[in-house]
Amino acid sequence: MARKIDQHLRALWAFAFLILLAGTSFAQNSGRNLVRVQLGNYQGEMKKIQARSIDVAGVDLSAKHVDLIVNPEELKWLKEAGFRPLIVGADRVSSAPDSRYQNPEKIESALKQFAAQYPNLAQVKSIGKSLLGRDIWSIRLSQNVKKDDPSKPHVFFNSMHHAREVMTSEIGLDIVETLLDQYGKDPSITHWLDSYVIDVVPMFNVDGNNLVWSQDSMWRKNARGGYGVDINRNYPYAWNSCRGSSSSRYAQDYHGESAGSEPETQVMMNFVRSIHPVMSISYHSYSEIVIYPYGCEGQRTETGAVVEKIGRELASKLKKDDGKGTYTAGTAPDLLYSVDGGDIDWLYAVGQVIPFVIEVNSTSQGFQPSYSRWRDLTVRNQREGWKYILGRMDGASIYGQIKNEMGGVISQAKIRIRENGGNFSQDLVVNPNGFFNVILNPGSYKVGVEAAGYSSEHQEIKVGDSRTPFHPVLKKI
Repeated sequence: MARKIDQHLRALWAFAFLILLAGTSFAQNSGRNLVRVQLGNYQGEMKKIQARSIDVAGVDLSAKHVDLIVNPEELKWLKEAGFRPLIVGADRVSSAPDSRYQNPEKIESALKQFAAQYPNLAQVKSIGKSLLGRDIWSIRLSQNVKKDDPSKPHVFFNSMHHAREVMTSEIGLDIVETLLDQYGKDPSITHWLDSYVIDVVPMFNVDGNNLVWSQDSMWRKNARGGYGVDINRNYPYAWNSCRGSSSSRYAQDYHGESAGSEPETQVMMNFVRSIHPVMSISYHSYSEIVIYPYGCEGQRTETGAVVEKIGRELASKLKKDDGKGTYTAGTAPDLLYSVDGGDIDWLYAVGQVIPFVIEVNSTSQGFQPSYSRWRDLTVRNQREGWKYILGRMDGASIYGQIKNEMGGVISQAKIRIRENGGNFSQDLVVNPNGFFNVILNPGSYKVGVEAAGYSSEHQEIKVGDSRTPFHPVLKKI
């Protein structure tokens, strides 16, 4: 009996050793660990960390700690710089995601199934190719979707600029599924699909996500060379302008060789130019925050009275997954660190969109939370956010189409909006089809319309809590 017990003990020790060896071998091979650092001087210490191009995974603003993915050299630097990194564990950077999360093939299949099931409401298309030639799929949702109606404003949702952020694609798919399933049942959803065009790209970084499944669960960038480019540092607006990205190829925020160099970035910009969305949300993880432009420190949006107000209201709608409070809103420098070449800055400054980043999940959940525990809760909590954005489309705004006195569309015109007695002002170019849709706060405005070869049109417009029509007719000079 003693011998049998001894054999069992030896077997258990051997099994435990194999588990320990398996757990440590990846850390030795990959050299990465997830560490948590408590910050005293939050902004100052975050700048030091960013200057070293260390991979910032996420933050907890209330606890003032930051999660970092570091190699041994970076871990040594943190200690020498006076930080006290707490190793959370190599398991969070070595384990493959739960197989129930999406990959490029599953995304394509799901979107095509939606289109087949709801042919009058959903239309799927590839908006372009990735670096390695994969299709980047979008789905368009609207009543009578196959009929192009240029008078319908667009709202745009996209997920997964960063490949390892697997929860974000679940939110994209949930937006699609909820809208299609509840059309004709939920009055608000029915109204939105009747009134607007909703475009969703549930998985933007398809090449990078393939690497997450096949090579490296923590892969963030696209598949450029053996190093990758951070697509969300590659947009031309403010590219490489404020130390908000890295020039090192192997940094996680490497901005690429030149502005807009990556095929994925070009696909996104071309798609936005084709649909002219009014508002958008780009889903990322993790930190449970809402980010609005701009990404460079000290710079605020020209229409911050509108953009920042919507951002704060959006954050207030998003319940944290642990049920303790709601999200926090601000610019990237306010909440994290400087970001240059980011998508929302380009969308706002060039695309004339009101855009937001939502960083879902917390430092207790990470990039790839337990699917069974967190997936359904996260997507349910996020519904209040995207529903708020769709509902805000019905709020204070002006909309219309610019025509000449013969009824012809004026495709090249500029609208100037000035608030009476206020500081708000906005200049924007109308869409090529002459339509425009401008989100405002309630108030009284002077609105001017200018087009080459035509007389200017100026009107006083009072904007309430709903959409206000404005259809200027210009006379030839």
